[in-house]
Amino acid sequence: MNQLRWTTRLRALARPAVVGAVDWNGRMLALAADGPRQGTRWGRSVAVLLPAALTAGALGGAMANGALAASFNVTNSPFTLTSNGVSGTGFGAILNTPPVEAANGSTSTTTAMARVGFASAGLAGLCGIVHQSFAGVPYSLLLTAGQTVTAAPPATVTTDINASNLYIEAPTLTASGSTTLQNAVLGMSADQVMVAGQALNGAQAGGFGLGSAGSGPGGSTVNLAGLNASAYTAEIAGSLTLPALNIRVVPGSATSC
Repeated sequence: MNQLRWTTRLRALARPAVVGAVDWNGRMLALAADGPRQGTRWGRSVAVLLPAALTAGALGGAMANGALAASFNVTNSPFTLTSNGVSGTGFGAILNTPPVEAANGSTSTTTAMARVGFASAGLAGLCGIVHQSFAGVPYSLLLTAGQTVTAAPPATVTTDINASNLYIEAPTLTASGSTTLQNAVLGMSADQVMVAGQALNGAQAGGFGLGSAGSGPGGSTVNLAGLNASAYTAEIAGSLTLPALNIRVVPGSATSC
């Protein structure tokens, strides 16, 4: 009887959290399905993959631990992505013209971009900035994690964010400091560039590619300081660890975190 009473109490305590998680998941799915009218769609795949029965306590625990294991996408609206540095293995890049969806729902393939992939990457801090307007009023969504990202990269870069199967699609991607490539092949046919054993989306036979001279997911390596990308897509198809994750909205058009 005592065990029955405790089971009943635990179920009663868990019910509000489950209902809350289901309600949250429903809202996220509705926003993702709403398409272009919602502009930038943060965590679309995370919303789809979140189990309906996930409790609010478990979600809070995952955020506190800084571990997210799902695809993370920011699409159809350019955003700024900066880091003090990136150290990656299994590096590859191609040129392509992916479909870009405008706010009115139309889609074009006229924007040339570099699609860059890492089988495994370490980042020295992360700063993501998305600009969006509501009723004509500009706002900025800021996502920060790890160490503070500075305008000029520090002399010594130590990574504190780990990601696997990281992909960035950007018309502009620069490094303000030194960049080192090892075992890389410039001019490889785009369809032969492999990242984690997979060809990069949008690769065309005969198109320009930067691939690896080695075999396997380790392949080529890249170390760069002061990453600054104006990107349309940032995807973590594997796992992502974000220490000290902070997401906030500020008025105006922010240029730094």
